Amino acid sequence: MKVINIHQRLIHQPKTEIAKLFQTLATSEDKIWPKEKWPAMRLNDGLQIGSQGGHGRIRYTVVDFKPGFYVKFQFTKPIGFQGIHELTIKEESVTTTEIRHNIKMETKSVKATFLWVFIIRWLHDALIEDAFDKVEQHFSSSETTTSYNLWVACLRYLYKRKGAIKHN
Repeated sequence: MKVINIHQRLIHQPKTEIAKLFQTLATSEDKIWPKEKWPAMRLNDGLQIGSQGGHGRIRYTVVDFKPGFYVKFQFTKPIGFQGIHELTIKEESVTTTEIRHNIKMETKSVKATFLWVFIIRWLHDALIEDAFDKVEQHFSSSETTTSYNLWVACLRYLYKRKGAIKHN
């Protein structure tokens, strides 16, 4: 099954300010990844090409990286996920920046398709919205929070009981 999944949000800050946050991705000082609510993103050699890691059961390798512009990851797990996901920042104006997360992949087995359609897609969408909320909150005194739908709440409850979702 072909999968295209796109999340984007405009942040009312100059690109240089957003780029500073993106430099912290997958570090102990991460200001993007919502590790308070989800498994932390970890990379064995930090944010550089060839670094391997992931979050929770999702594994990937950094295959392209241009600081201040984008990072691209190649999936290595779950088995049957063949493709990439990438995080980009793009200047829309002097005071507005678009942050974007794309998945472009194919599921190559019935199990991979099932996992994507019924579990991972839902959790992924919630995680990315939480990450974008965190970026927005960094520059604001107001709390931007995206609510979980009932299916995501149920999945998170089940995974927490199994110990698969830990707040880091």
